[in-house]
Formats: sequence, structure tokens, C-alpha cells
Amino acid sequence: MDAFTMINRAQGSYVRAIDDGPIDEWPDHFTDDAFYKVTTADNHRRGLPAGLIWANNKAMLKDRISALKEANIYEPHSYRHLLGQPALLDERADGATSETSFLVARITGDGPTDLFASGRYLDEYVFTDGKALLAKRVVVCDSSRIDTLLVLPL
Repeated sequence: MDAFTMINRAQGSYVRAIDDGPIDEWPDHFTDDAFYKVTTADNHRRGLPAGLIWANNKAMLKDRISALKEANIYEPHSYRHLLGQPALLDERADGATSETSFLVARITGDGPTDLFASGRYLDEYVFTDGKALLAKRVVVCDSSRIDTLLVLPL
């Protein structure tokens, strides 16, 4: 299977885990030593390392899901991701880097559907057993203003 197809499949499975669940499967899209960060375009451009969400391994991602299910108190809501086609920036036999634009709509309990976030995924994938796993995902949000209700992963 080619890199583009593996990444497309991985992307579809990734957003389905967030949008439709089960959310417990979201960390399974990452390698054990993966890095995940959500930041703003301005912070990314300036090379600032801190992120709104920051994790440097799969265990931290699992902890985030556990906390959102058991400890956090927030207004019930869900996401719906719309993804652009991934642009392959580098392709190797064992992995690839890509950039993918996204829009995320947030649907609150019985309230409206709002555009929650737009931006791009900057990804490094590792190919193993015919699957693409994320070794690194930096979520670069276009806006510098991020809603305080960033509970679910982007």
C-alpha cells in the first residue's frame, strides 16, 4: 500500500475516534514515544515550544482521555472534523511527513453548531505492518484565540 493511502486511512480513523468514538481508541493512532502538541500559528511561527495541549508519549495521551472521561467537568459537546487531502512532504519506505488542513465544528448539547477551529496538522508517520502511526503531530491552529473548552483532542 502506498504512503498516501496509508495516511488517508490513518487520518480517517483518527478523526472518527474523536468525532464518533470510542475516544479511548484515539491514542492508538500514535507510537509509544509519540509527541502531540496543539499550538497557535503565531506561536509556531515564532518557534515557541509550549502548547495548549502537550504530550511526549502515548501514556500522556491515554491520561488525557482518562481525565476527560472521569475527572474533567465540561459542557457536553462533540466535534466533526473536515480534512483536506494530506500533502506528502517527505516519503520514505518506513514513514512520511505530511501536512493536512482541517476544520473542526463543535456541536454543543442542544445548542448550535459552531466553527471551533481551523488549521493544519504537521505530521510525522511511521509505517508498520501496513499501518501509518503518528510519531509526531503538531496541531497548528490558525487563530491565536482558542476557546477555553478545548477538552477533546483536535
